[in-house]
Amino acid sequence: MSGPSRSGAPDPVVLLKLGGGLITDKGCPDTARPEVIRRLAGEIAATLRGPDAPRPAPRLILGHGSGSFGHAAAARLGVHEGLGPGSGREAGAGPAGVSRVQERAAALHRQVVEALLAEGATPFSVAPSSALVAAGGRPVRFEAEPLLLALETGLLPVVYGDVVMDREQGCAIASTEAVFLALAEELGRRGVGVARALWAGATDGLLGPDGRRLDEVRLDAAGEALAAAGAAAATDVTGGMRLRLEAALKLARRGVPSLVFDGSVPGRLAAALRGEPVPGTRVLPRAP
Repeated sequence: MSGPSRSGAPDPVVLLKLGGGLITDKGCPDTARPEVIRRLAGEIAATLRGPDAPRPAPRLILGHGSGSFGHAAAARLGVHEGLGPGSGREAGAGPAGVSRVQERAAALHRQVVEALLAEGATPFSVAPSSALVAAGGRPVRFEAEPLLLALETGLLPVVYGDVVMDREQGCAIASTEAVFLALAEELGRRGVGVARALWAGATDGLLGPDGRRLDEVRLDAAGEALAAAGAAAATDVTGGMRLRLEAALKLARRGVPSLVFDGSVPGRLAAALRGEPVPGTRVLPRAP
C-alpha cells in the first residue's frame, strides 16, 4: 500500500463495506454465506496484492455488517435499546445480552478475517467494541491510532458492526455505517482524507419511487431518494438501506463520493476497487 504523497500528507483511504445481507442470510439467524465471503475476500486480496493489482494499490479500510449474527441477537435480547433494569432504564438488555451480541458479531467477523487470510490478504481486526465510545446511541470517540498504524504497516484494517459502550444508555449498537462516519471524522482530524466509499450489498444500488435504480443521488437533491429508501428486508436493528444512504450523504457533505452496488455479482467488487465503471448508484457531493 502507498504511503505519504509527494506533498507529505498521507494518501487518502478508500472505505469499503460488505453488507450484512450480502455475506449472511438475514432471514436465518447465525447463517453466513461462506462461498460469498470467500469470493469477496479473493477479489479484495487480488486487488491489493495480485499481479493485476493497480499501482499504487488503494489504501483500503474494510468494514462488514453483522447480518443475521449481530442483528438477530441484538433484536432478540434488546441490546439496541441500551441496558435495562439496573441502569435506570425500563427496557433494554442486561449485561449477558451485551456479551452475547458482542460474541455473535465477532463470530461472523472471524469468518471474514479467516477468508481474507486464506486468500492471501493481511487483515488486521479492529473491534469497535474496543475502539469506539457512544453517547445516547451516537458514536462520540473513535480511537484510531492502532488502525492507522496497521494501515501504514501494509495491513488491511477490518472493522464491523458491533455493540459498544454508551455513556448515557449503557450500551448501543454501532452499525458499520456509524463506525465509518466516526472513523472519517477522526481521520480528518489527523489529516487523512477519504477518497471514496464503496457499499457492496445484495441489491443493484438504490431504488427510486418508481422502483427503478437511481444512477446517481446528489447531495443537493436527495429528498426523493431518502423518501424511497426502505428498511432492510429482514431483521436489522440499525435501519437498512436508508441508513446506508444517510451515511453516504453525510460523507458527501465532507466531499466524499460513494458507490452503492451489487456485490453478489462476481467481479464487480474488484472492478469497483480498481475504479472501473460499475453499475449502481453514485452518491455525489454536489452538482457539477
